[in-house]
Amino acid sequence: MRIACVGAGASGLCFAYKLQRSFDNFELTIYEKNIGLGGVWFENRYPGCACDYEAHNYTFSWEPKANCSSVYATGAEIREYFQDFAGKHGSVNYCKFGHQVTHAQWNDSHGEWCVDVRSGESNVHATFDILLNACGVLNAWKWPEINGLESFMGLKMHSANWSGTVDLRGKNIALIGNGSSGQQLLESLQPIAQKLTVFMRQPTWILGPFGETPRNYTQEEIFQFQHEPGLLLGKRKRFESRLNSYFGVCLKNSAAQLAYRQQLTECIKGKLTAQQSETNFIPTYAVGCRRPTPGVKYIENLGSSNVTLVKGRISHVSCHVVVDHDGMEHKADVLICATGFDTTHRPRFPIIGLGNKNLQDEWKEKASAYMALAAPNMPNYFVFYGPNNPFASGPFLSTIEAQADYMLKLCDRWQTENIHSFVPKEEAVQDFLSHAAQVLEKTVWSDSCNSWYKTGGETGAVSLWPGSGLHYIEAISEVRGDDWNIQYRGNRFSWLGDGFSQVEMDPTCDLAYYIRDRDESPRLSRRKRRHTLAKGPRIAPESLHIFNKPAEPVTRPVRQ
Repeated sequence: MRIACVGAGASGLCFAYKLQRSFDNFELTIYEKNIGLGGVWFENRYPGCACDYEAHNYTFSWEPKANCSSVYATGAEIREYFQDFAGKHGSVNYCKFGHQVTHAQWNDSHGEWCVDVRSGESNVHATFDILLNACGVLNAWKWPEINGLESFMGLKMHSANWSGTVDLRGKNIALIGNGSSGQQLLESLQPIAQKLTVFMRQPTWILGPFGETPRNYTQEEIFQFQHEPGLLLGKRKRFESRLNSYFGVCLKNSAAQLAYRQQLTECIKGKLTAQQSETNFIPTYAVGCRRPTPGVKYIENLGSSNVTLVKGRISHVSCHVVVDHDGMEHKADVLICATGFDTTHRPRFPIIGLGNKNLQDEWKEKASAYMALAAPNMPNYFVFYGPNNPFASGPFLSTIEAQADYMLKLCDRWQTENIHSFVPKEEAVQDFLSHAAQVLEKTVWSDSCNSWYKTGGETGAVSLWPGSGLHYIEAISEVRGDDWNIQYRGNRFSWLGDGFSQVEMDPTCDLAYYIRDRDESPRLSRRKRRHTLAKGPRIAPESLHIFNKPAEPVTRPVRQ
C-alpha cells in the first residue's frame, strides 16, 4: 500500500504514527514544502506567537508533555514538541523536506494517483494508491484586499511570514487585524514601538484565559506533573472536558449563550477607561460567531499612550500612509498584517479526479466534503480539517486523531479486500450538507460577523460541523459503507483466497483463541460500545462550562 501525504504538520505526523503502529506492508511518503516539520507552527514565528489552549492539552491524547514551561506554550515550544514526537516515533523518516507537491491526477485505469513534486530545481514524478492532503486550512497566508497595499514603501510583513531579523524598536507601526495573532502582536509590540496604530473592522469577544491565568510553571510543579500519579492526567481531562462542554453556548438565544454574553459584556465594560468607547470593544453579534480570543491584556494595551485604535475598513494605503474610512491619514514606517489565511479549503495545487474534475474548481465557490474528510469524484483521497470540520466546537488535535482513525479503517479495507478505489457518493454528501445547514442555522455561527468559519463574507454559508466536537468524533467512529462507492479489482470475494484463515497461517496465533473463561468480547450495539469506551467520572457541573473559570491550582507537597 503506497500512500502519499502532503504536509508534515500535526495531521501528517499523527497519521504516520498511527499507520506504522497498526499496519505492515506499506510505503508512506510525506512531502513537506518547508525545510522542517510542524506546519503552521513552523511557519508562524511572529513576536508573542503562542497557543491559547493550555499547553498540556495541545498534545496528542496519548503523548503528554509533562515538562511544559508555562500554562500556554509558545510557538517555539510547540515546534519542539512535534520535532521530539517525530524523532521518537520515527515519523521523520517518512518526510521529504523542501518538496512541494504541484499536481496530482487520478489514473482510473491503474487505480492510482500520479503526483508531481518540485524539489529545488528538479521535478519528481511518483505514483501512489492513496493520497492524503494534510496541508491544513491555516496554511496559505494572504494579504488583505486593500487598495494600494502594494504601494507601501516601508517595511511590510504578514504575521505568518515573519522576518526574524527585523528590529521594530522605536518605529511607527500600523497593525491590521484583531484576531489571536493581532492581539499577541499588540502585546509584544506595544512596549517597544514609538507609535502603534491598530486597525480593526469590528470588535471581537474577549473571553480572558481559556484555562488558567497565564504564568510559568515552577520547577516544583513540573516535578509533580512528571512524578505524581494521575496529577497531569486529571488536569488534562478537566481542561478538555470544559472545551467539550462549549457547544451549548453556540446555540442561538440559549440560556448559556445569553448568560455568557451578559457576563462578558459586564467584564469588558469593567475594564474600559473613560476614553474608550464601548462600541469599539463590545460586538453586536453573538458570542462565538467568529472565533473568540483570550485577549488577556488586550484592552489595557489598547489604552496605552502610544497606541491608537481605528475601527472600520481601511480606505487605501500609499507610500508611508494608511488612510482610514474617514479619510484620516496614519503615517507608518512598518505595516504588519495579522489578517489570516485563505480558508476556502481550495487545494493549493491541482487535484484532478474522476471525469477530469479539478478539486480547485469544484471548491472554488463553496467546498463540499463528506464528513470533513473526503470529496466526491476524488477516489482514494482524504483531507484533514476539510469543509465542515468542528473548528469552533472541539479540540483541534483530538479531531485529527479521529480523522486519522477513520482514514486508516478504509485503508485497511483497501489493503485486505482487493479494492480498486473508494469514493464518497455525491448523494451522501448532499444529504449531509442539507442536514448540516438546518442545524447550523440554529447556531450563533450563522450570525452576521466577519469570520473564517464562513464562505462569502459576513452572511456567507457556515462551513462548520453541525454539532459539538464530541458529536463529530462519535459520528466518524465507524465507516458507513453505504455512503461510499467501492470498486474492486475483479471478483469482490477474491480476498477469501484458498480457504485457510489468517490465524491458521500465522504461527504466532492461538488456533482456539475464542475459547475463554469469561465473555470480554466487544459490545455489539453503538450505545453499549460508546458507554464502555467513555465511562468514567464526570467533572463537577459547576466547573464544567467554559465560561465558569477553573480554580487556580493548589501546589501539592513534593513526594520524595
